[in-house]
Amino acid sequence: MRVGAFVLAAQFPGQGHGEALHRAVRSAVVAEEAGLDAVWLAEHHFIPYGVCPSAATLAGLVLGRTRRIEVGTAVSVLPTVHPVALGEQAALLHLASEGRFTLGVGRGGPWVDLEVFGTGLEAYQEGFPESLDLLLRWLRTPRVSAAGPRFHFREVPVVPRPDDLEDRSGPPVLLACTSPASVRLAAARGLPMLLGMHNSDEEKAEMVALWRKCALEAGRSPEEVAAAGHVSAGVAQVGDRRREAAETLLKAMPGWFHHGLAAYETVDGRPRRMRDPLAYTQQLCELHPVGPPRLCADRLAATSERTGITRFALLTEGSGDLAATEDNLRRLGSEVLPLLV
Repeated sequence: MRVGAFVLAAQFPGQGHGEALHRAVRSAVVAEEAGLDAVWLAEHHFIPYGVCPSAATLAGLVLGRTRRIEVGTAVSVLPTVHPVALGEQAALLHLASEGRFTLGVGRGGPWVDLEVFGTGLEAYQEGFPESLDLLLRWLRTPRVSAAGPRFHFREVPVVPRPDDLEDRSGPPVLLACTSPASVRLAAARGLPMLLGMHNSDEEKAEMVALWRKCALEAGRSPEEVAAAGHVSAGVAQVGDRRREAAETLLKAMPGWFHHGLAAYETVDGRPRRMRDPLAYTQQLCELHPVGPPRLCADRLAATSERTGITRFALLTEGSGDLAATEDNLRRLGSEVLPLLV
């Protein structure tokens, strides 16, 4: 089982952007010190839910501050960027870190980001498969051209290329999946999924089963399907008692959710319904490892058994406090991970 930290660079009420980013970087460094396997960095635009606007840029900094831990984006929002530009960044990080970088991509939402970056609503509604396929070609072949509805250019060489690494196909890529359509998209391309922290074990198991079915139908080998490294996002808060751990999150996360999620603005004025912040926090406490070390280990083991997923990206900054986040990461590494062997 491989356990990583899911770092959102969350701006809790009363905090500045610099404080949130400092906590994010410290979380990554402490995650390595604590023995975790990976750090997953989120990306958001124009909202305090997360103040990191470029997960790939932050990944470069974290890779430079660490030596062992794997670093991935969870996720880079593909409709707001040119796929080749993101591919170049990913290849650079993959090579410079000697293979420690993973590129997670997602479709994002119908947010005002699409207007600001000039890609438009079509990039979100119809253009995602074309962008994804161009990105994958860029990461996996030595020369690329494009002649699609959105992207047109002559053949050019891919630079840099991972010629000196054992795996010459470029960085691993995974896809954030929130619907059967995105599961099918990932399966047809053989991409592992990142599944959200709002999903229950039963929902994640259904998505994994659909992915396996669609991947086999697309001609993927049984060996490749069995080895797919899907990632389950969740929340982790280690405490001596379950009530104490849950109260830590219930004191801080509803305010952050209200402050952050309410700031989303749709590009076309469509109505959106926000989750109830308190009920959502309570739901996350029920679904994920929140409590004493043994309970946390049992929750992770149960999710793995029900879903077949063995990789986790766990939000550990739910207290909103730097010292408490560092302590949470260290306890996760020293008290929970040994119980998962």
